[in-house]
Amino acid sequence: MNQKVLLTSKEVNIILHRLACQLIEKHLDFSDTILVGIQPRGTFLAERLKDLLENEYQVPNIILGYLDITFFRDDFRRTNKSLEANKTKIDFLVEDKKVIFIDDVLYTGRSIRAALTAIQSFGRPSGIELLTLIDRRFSRDLPIQPDYRGRQVDAINGEKVKVCWVEQDGEDGVYLETN
Repeated sequence: MNQKVLLTSKEVNIILHRLACQLIEKHLDFSDTILVGIQPRGTFLAERLKDLLENEYQVPNIILGYLDITFFRDDFRRTNKSLEANKTKIDFLVEDKKVIFIDDVLYTGRSIRAALTAIQSFGRPSGIELLTLIDRRFSRDLPIQPDYRGRQVDAINGEKVKVCWVEQDGEDGVYLETN
């Protein structure tokens, strides 16, 4: 398996700061805005953004939740392996709030479609936006586009984009893996 570096740790850090600033430009004090990390890997990005917003940019009281979409996916019954659900942690209503879905890689769009369905269990948001670290733009099955993107990657279907987070993988970085 061949591996190419798409983003180094330093580049990931720069992108995180840029994304945080874009969020501040659009949402100012976040009084009506909620961040929702898509389980499992969007939670690392969501936590990092929350930390940056609160500690580097002094935006107080950022509300962050985690959404598990396992059983809302349209393909969850198409595999023989048993699925392990992650934990949804949304202890607030999203009624009339602006929700920002956060995920590490936007690929086919099916995860976001599932998240759109799953979030309805917690109320009706006034709006939903999508923030993603990596946008694989030529891979969409559904007409879903990010409002905020860290980097756009043109990867063909045989290639895999792997996002590493220091919290789980011991390093920050993004790699393109090919067989």
